[in-house]
Amino acid sequence: MNPIATDNVLIDGKRIAHGVYGEGEPIVLLHGTPSSSLIWRNVVPQLVGAGYRVHLFDLLGYGHSERPRDPSVDTSISAQVPVLEALMDHWGLETAHIVAHDFGGGIAQRLGVFHPRRLQSLTLIDVVSYDSYPSPRTRQQMAAGLERLIKVPDDEHRAHFREWLLTAVHDPQRFESSTLETYLDFISGPIGQASLFQHQIRHYDPKHTLEVAARLPELGRIPVKLIWGADDAWQSVDYAYRLHADIPGSDLSVLEECGHFSPEDRPEEIARLVIEFLKR
Repeated sequence: MNPIATDNVLIDGKRIAHGVYGEGEPIVLLHGTPSSSLIWRNVVPQLVGAGYRVHLFDLLGYGHSERPRDPSVDTSISAQVPVLEALMDHWGLETAHIVAHDFGGGIAQRLGVFHPRRLQSLTLIDVVSYDSYPSPRTRQQMAAGLERLIKVPDDEHRAHFREWLLTAVHDPQRFESSTLETYLDFISGPIGQASLFQHQIRHYDPKHTLEVAARLPELGRIPVKLIWGADDAWQSVDYAYRLHADIPGSDLSVLEECGHFSPEDRPEEIARLVIEFLKR
């Protein structure tokens, strides 16, 4: 499947794949794990059609961006914040509407707390928050040792993560017939498998969101929209209600027949809700 992050820029010496579409008020889209900017492919055209300029990128260590060989390079939620800020500077954006999914939501929460001037508004979609991650299943995997998991045979690795990814959507058949193999390709093979554990799973640490949890009410200074899949098996909808209660003035929409990868399950509805929110 063709990427939508087709340009490249060096940020602190690391190559970041990114893309810009349309004209108008700026929106920055943040993806999560284990995905890439490709998750927004069916949302972007509708945002552009509504008159917005859409900016997106693959996080450092993800998708088509650089997968640093040096294990000391930090690709955690906290470390991605300065990457985002540098990209915004590259795009000429002092501020923008931020729309974030999954781990991208952790990045957005930290940006909103520590650098609130950079946000015009914030939309959080099925995001990590508080101590909502990693899941018990992932904790078990991490306890088994990441070095051992890196060396699991490719076919065994792909089979395991195929089954795991299918739990992220409400309609597995639709996902299998569209982008599932691309998701798997990014996290499998001689580069992808090791990168998944080094750049993503190694940083499944709730400290990054717990550090800002007590300050989430400060996000109420800007407009905040929460969107959640009612059938999210990765990030329980209970966390949506908790965020809604903690962020004054926030607005919450829960989508029926929708899983964790809501931009895969319900891209048209996601785009509609974002557009309606921004126009208000």
